[in-house]
Amino acid sequence: MSRRLRVAIVGAGNVGAVLGRLLREGGSSVSAVVSRSTASARRAASFIGCRRYGDGIGVIPAETDIVFLAVPHAAVSRVAGALASSEELPLERMAVCHASGMLGADILAPAAERGAITFSFHPLQTFPRAFSPRHILPSARGIWYGIDGPAPGLRKARLLARALGGRTILVPPAERELYHAACVVASNHLTALLAALEEMHAAVGATGGRGLEPYGPILRSTLANVLRTSPGEALSGPVARGGVETVARHIESVRRACPGLLPYFARMTQETIRLADRSGTLPRDRRVAMEALLESIPGIAHISGLTQ
Repeated sequence: MSRRLRVAIVGAGNVGAVLGRLLREGGSSVSAVVSRSTASARRAASFIGCRRYGDGIGVIPAETDIVFLAVPHAAVSRVAGALASSEELPLERMAVCHASGMLGADILAPAAERGAITFSFHPLQTFPRAFSPRHILPSARGIWYGIDGPAPGLRKARLLARALGGRTILVPPAERELYHAACVVASNHLTALLAALEEMHAAVGATGGRGLEPYGPILRSTLANVLRTSPGEALSGPVARGGVETVARHIESVRRACPGLLPYFARMTQETIRLADRSGTLPRDRRVAMEALLESIPGIAHISGLTQ
C-alpha cells in the first residue's frame, strides 16, 4: 500500500481538480487548493473534498508533503519563485513538482535552492477545458506520468504516481519538448484526423447513425490492434495491399468532394506508404507507383516529403 501523502495543489483547472480527487480516492489528502481567484479555488476544492483553499500560497499548511503546480507552463517559473520567497513554507521538508509536459525539473530551481526536492510530473492524458472534472475523472484513472528530476525527486514522483494509481515513464530532460510533441500527436493530431473524417463523412451524405458513431468500431479496433502489436503489424487497407488503382480513385474522390483535405490526404497516404514499406508488406514496384501518383498531384509534391 502506498504511503498517504499530503499534497497542496496550486492551480484549480481540470488537471489540479481531477488529480486532487484521485489522490483523495486513493487515501491521500489534499492539504490546500490555491488558485488566482478564491471562487475557482473553492470550486476545485469542493470537487476534490478539500476544506482549505485560497488565492495565495499562504494558505498552504506547513505539514504539506508535496506542492503540486498544476498551472500553465508559462506560470511555473513564477510560482516556483513565489514558493521560494515564502518565509512561512518549510520547503526544506517539502517536495515541489509541476505538471508541464514541456518543462523539466530544472525550472523549479528556486525551490530546490531552498532545499525542496523537485521533479516534473506530467499526466499523459487529455483534460479538455470544455469538459467538467467529473466527466474527465474516469479517464484519468490508471494513467502514465512523464517524470524527470534528480534521484530524490524521481523517488517522490514514483510515490506520487502510486498514490494516484498510475505508472511512470522517465523522460530525458533534453527531450522534454520532443516528448510533449509526441503527446500532441497522440491527442491533438488524432483529434484533427477525426475532424477530417467528420468532414469526409458529411460529404458522403450517408444517412443513419449520429456523427462519427458508425466509425466507432473501426476506430476502437484499430487502436486496440496497434496497442496490442505495433502500427506496422496492425496496418491494413489498400496501401498495405499495394492497391495503386484504389488509392488513385480515393485521391480523385477527395479532390472532388473535399478539396481542402487533399494535401492532408496525400501527406497521410505518403506516411502510410512509408509505414508499409518499413513493415515489408509493400512490393517495391507498387511503392514506386504510389509515390509517382502522389507526385503527380498539382501543388502537393512540395509538401509531401516524397523521395525516390
